[in-house]
Amino acid sequence: MNDLGQDLELRLVRYFTVVAAHQHFGRAAADLHVAQPALSRQIQRLEKYLGARLLDRVPQGTRLTPAGQRFLPRAQALLQAARQAELTVREPNQTERIAIGYVEDLVITAAVRELRHRYPDAEITTRYLNCHDVGALTDKSVDALIARAPLPLAADDVLTTPLYQEPRMLVVPRGHRLADRASVTAEELAGEEAAPCAFETTDWTSYRILGAGVPPIESYEDKLELVASGRAIAVLPVGDRRSSLRPDLVTVPIEGAPPSQVVLVSRKGDPNPMIRKLRLAAEAVMTAPEV
Repeated sequence: MNDLGQDLELRLVRYFTVVAAHQHFGRAAADLHVAQPALSRQIQRLEKYLGARLLDRVPQGTRLTPAGQRFLPRAQALLQAARQAELTVREPNQTERIAIGYVEDLVITAAVRELRHRYPDAEITTRYLNCHDVGALTDKSVDALIARAPLPLAADDVLTTPLYQEPRMLVVPRGHRLADRASVTAEELAGEEAAPCAFETTDWTSYRILGAGVPPIESYEDKLELVASGRAIAVLPVGDRRSSLRPDLVTVPIEGAPPSQVVLVSRKGDPNPMIRKLRLAAEAVMTAPEV
């Protein structure tokens, strides 16, 4: 039973989409800059309004209920429609604006700070995306995307600007036969069986899990847990330092592997002048992190 006399709040809808994207209340709260208990209460308010449970808590975080799965695409469409309505009204004011999406472990603070320094009157927003949200560029939820190549986007539809490259590293559990090596070669890993990946388009994607009989895994944290348990090993860009936070994992440089490339992607033919300005700012300040 919903709250009579009250309209559906877009803020609550946005909170739900962020939790659904992260599949974890803690990470969603950090992304939204709100306290986790407060976020939980807001989701409960939305569920009360809709009269249905949208999310279930599980040991790994959260998952969508059947009602949540039905509501998610509608919620995303509602937020997009609201954004388009806002842009339509604001367009005559000629305020420059851009929404920048970024994924995985990438830190885009330097580029955003530089862009705001160059254009202090522009409206610049950022949005964290997981690997399933790459369609945000196509559906115009974001104007530009900073991510690791390759991306599941048609080359004819996007304009891609390389920003920097990073070497690869092997991540293995402590005590693994390769853990004490100064480095390994790409040839040594060639015989390892790659786990299925929904977005794997080449032999050297940015994130690879290697191991016989490994099931498809979506959550990055679950992938690291699989490696730590000894069931798999992982190939990651050296700039991704999340694995170093775990004392039970060891990283080893890989020689002879193609580098991981960080790119800026936008829609071809997009007339937004802030995209070109973002491209120039990103090229000026975004470099591979020191390792």
